[in-house]
Amino acid sequence: MESAVFIFTAAGSLGVFLFRGQTKYFYSLFLHILLIVTASSWAFRALSTGGLMQFNLLEKARLFLPVNIDSLSAFFLAVISLTLLMGILYARGYLKLYRQTRSDLQLSIHHLALLWLHISMLLVCTLRGGTAFLIAWELMAVASFGLVVFEGERKDILKTGLMYLLQIQIGFGMILGAFLIAYSNGHAFGFDSLGFYFTHHELLPVFLLLFIGFGSYAGFVPLHNWLPQSQLSAPSHVAGIMSGILIQMGIYGILRVLTYIHSELPTVGLIVLVVSLLSGFVGIRYAFIQQDGKKLLAYSSITTTGIIGIGIGAGLLGVAFKSPALAALGFTGGILHIVNHALSKSMLFYSFGSIYRATHTRNIEQLGGLIKTMPKTSATFLLGSLAICGLPPFNGFVSEFMIFMSLIKGIGTETGYLNLSFWIVLVGLTLISALTLAGFRKLFETAFLGTPRSEAAAHAKEVTDDMIMPKVLAGIFILAIGLLPGIFLKLTSKVTALYVTDLKPLDAVVPDLLYSTVIGAILVGVTLLFLWTRNKPPKPVRIDYQQPNSFHKPKSEHWFG
Repeated sequence: MESAVFIFTAAGSLGVFLFRGQTKYFYSLFLHILLIVTASSWAFRALSTGGLMQFNLLEKARLFLPVNIDSLSAFFLAVISLTLLMGILYARGYLKLYRQTRSDLQLSIHHLALLWLHISMLLVCTLRGGTAFLIAWELMAVASFGLVVFEGERKDILKTGLMYLLQIQIGFGMILGAFLIAYSNGHAFGFDSLGFYFTHHELLPVFLLLFIGFGSYAGFVPLHNWLPQSQLSAPSHVAGIMSGILIQMGIYGILRVLTYIHSELPTVGLIVLVVSLLSGFVGIRYAFIQQDGKKLLAYSSITTTGIIGIGIGAGLLGVAFKSPALAALGFTGGILHIVNHALSKSMLFYSFGSIYRATHTRNIEQLGGLIKTMPKTSATFLLGSLAICGLPPFNGFVSEFMIFMSLIKGIGTETGYLNLSFWIVLVGLTLISALTLAGFRKLFETAFLGTPRSEAAAHAKEVTDDMIMPKVLAGIFILAIGLLPGIFLKLTSKVTALYVTDLKPLDAVVPDLLYSTVIGAILVGVTLLFLWTRNKPPKPVRIDYQQPNSFHKPKSEHWFG
């Protein structure tokens, strides 16, 4: 069944050239839904059984393409499905204007690229063989390039797309080189050769090649330059998908590599931790000096990647020094932050895309007062901002709470440089979180509160419901994870179990998490209520005088001269 659906979808993707107008979109949507249902069923079966699913994806075509789905693959399949569902639904409304300005061929190529981006991401998460994986990785790069240069008649966008493709090829070369080195000393080409190589050879050189290759796609500093410009150039529904899940394919690659590493963990953990902290600072440093709201969101994606990496790095050190609490909390927080980022950042990109559609400007200094003219979009942007800032009772609080707790557990685990490292990272993450909160507060006040600072903002109109509903879907999951963290932590722990054997610390932290969520939610609610009442203009006082008086008709003694 899986083989037939996949082959039909891949071959049927060319059918987008046969349809016109809205029919083209609905045909594409149908194929995406088939992929989402298929991938979701794989994820459900893998997570429910806790084992490894293996089958031949091209069995119906009498070809051999072995697929391996464990809990890590299943987790990413679920996140891909949810993120693509929101993006495709949002595209219906966002592409309306493009249907008037783009040729039928351009729209067909766009839908084809989006379908193959979807297909290639599913393949990347399920293939272990080196040749098949690298082909899927290249398909993902080429498809995303086609989406970035949707407006390729503009030279700046075409240049951005080519630079994006070039930097991705650098990462591809690093991954290929690592696979070749491992293959030369083993019996397989691909991920399965890494376990043998890491056990019998010095692992750091090959690990660094893989970390740079996958990390460049995730947006880790210093190979992050492609990310802001490419997301700026892409249409908003594509930017939401790129930020939400495409860059997380790099995180998937790193997590997959880590399943084969059982030695040199202190060094590997420190490398991940330091690079992640640096990425968090660089992202937040450049995010809030931007006047272009879309570019601001792109830079903040680098910060989120850094936070995810901090959790993973802390988890590695916990495994290295046999600290179950540090390991379980770090890995679980980092992995859960992947889905939290996908939900929150997608919502923010789609909300800002709605603003751009209504005002035709991305300059936040030319906005203002949108909470009156675009109340639904304002609400979704506020929800996404609160979530990305890690405030309760939203999803970001759960994952960041776990990461903070892991760092606190790490302090005192060892003495000397390691203890100092945890202190530095803890202070650094606190500063990053504070700057993120301050930055998004200023962004919301500038764009949505006050008075309009341009004619476009003054005459903005709320977007249609087909551009609102995908953000509502994201909001439901944001609140569900924040209010019911135990359910989602249990699912995430199945991925953590690939790296950590003792998961009891997760059960112990849930009561503290719930208590902190309730207290924090009350404080956040009171603060928002105070700010709302403070910014609400006072009602005018009306005084009616029914009888003649000195204000109605001056008395004679009020006259002079």
